[in-house]
Amino acid sequence: MSNFLKEFREFAVRGNVVDMAVGIVVGTAFTSIVNSLVKDIFTPFIGLVTGGMNFANLFAVLKQGATPGPYTTLADAQAAGAVTVNYGMFINSMITFVIVAFAAFLLIKNINRLKNLHHQPEAQPTAPTTKSCPFCISKIPIEATRCPACTSEQPASEQPSI
Repeated sequence: MSNFLKEFREFAVRGNVVDMAVGIVVGTAFTSIVNSLVKDIFTPFIGLVTGGMNFANLFAVLKQGATPGPYTTLADAQAAGAVTVNYGMFINSMITFVIVAFAAFLLIKNINRLKNLHHQPEAQPTAPTTKSCPFCISKIPIEATRCPACTSEQPASEQPSI
């Protein structure tokens, strides 16, 4: 039993498990922020644009309840026991999803931008493409066997200079 507890402790304090736990807690807090953003900020604007329509009250009645309709709100229909398709709630969920996805995109994009600021790859030195003629100091291609300026032969063992 002692070996089991030792293995469990090693598993529980492993970096990945702790990171995952922190991610879940932060994700839960982020979800409540996004839900408030959608419900308290974006939904009123969308309602204003759509003429005050409340998506939560968009539904279709499949079967009348004990009290026959028409029902003005989803709560009235549910209180009457009506069977409804709540497509307005689906629209709200889709809006929430799009906002969450967009917020996550912006978050990841900024994290990557900050990560790239600190981890800029060092420029790789490029191989030189020219060398100096030892006779007239003109720049000539590395592969040249004669200098185009002074027509001198270039030594084969000449190391290119930058």
